[in-house]
Amino acid sequence: MSSVKPAQPVTRLVAVVATFSVVYLIFRMIPTFAMVGVSGGTFSLADVVAPLYGIILGPYAGAISVVLGTFLAIAFGRPMFFLGLDFLPAAVNALVVGLVLRGKRLVATALYLILFFLFLVHPYTAVFVPVSIPSLNIHSFFFYAWLHVIALLVLISPLSKKAGDCVRGSSLVNLAPGILILAFIGTLGQHLMGNLLYETILGLFVGKAPEVFRLFWNTIFWLYPFERTFITVLATIIGVPVLKALKSARFLISSP
Repeated sequence: MSSVKPAQPVTRLVAVVATFSVVYLIFRMIPTFAMVGVSGGTFSLADVVAPLYGIILGPYAGAISVVLGTFLAIAFGRPMFFLGLDFLPAAVNALVVGLVLRGKRLVATALYLILFFLFLVHPYTAVFVPVSIPSLNIHSFFFYAWLHVIALLVLISPLSKKAGDCVRGSSLVNLAPGILILAFIGTLGQHLMGNLLYETILGLFVGKAPEVFRLFWNTIFWLYPFERTFITVLATIIGVPVLKALKSARFLISSP
């Protein structure tokens, strides 16, 4: 399954992007859980549908719909937290997922690696965080981005190609695992981009001290695996019936 056929009229593509931008606006207005260290900041239900945009529309139309939907949400009163760049994390999600589905895993991997490298070398990043579990006699340091490494391994492994085949294929039985794998990769790519915005905007522009960020990362370390798992599972739960309906309506095609 890929995106809207290139041969289709531009007007139809514009209409589809506009429609999905409005749908994204609606999801963007629904808050989920709070952002650590951002006063009044909350994630939204739009984070759940971002990988589905890459699946349904492809990498470019999906990312553009996310960008437009984000600015529509801002126009309708959704606060900006990252100087108007709030669209970037979810756009990266849709872009990475869409690229994998299009068979462009090398490009998706390169994008993911660039974000990962930038995050690790950022002066406000805590690469390792202290982990203390007295009941288990554990007092050590742990690599903060361990789950991002797992997502990267899944991305470069045959699993990501298999996931794309499952989603593009005609078998509805394999749809759920395919969406699950793609959403997992996409949401961790989104998290990397979000982390970079978070520490760059709040650190370099707002002026929060690096010591403050170390405390934030120590807290986020325990939260983000549950947060990303929740997003991945919910994206799969929503995505399966939606993609089944779109397949039945022949909105989607199976070629890469």
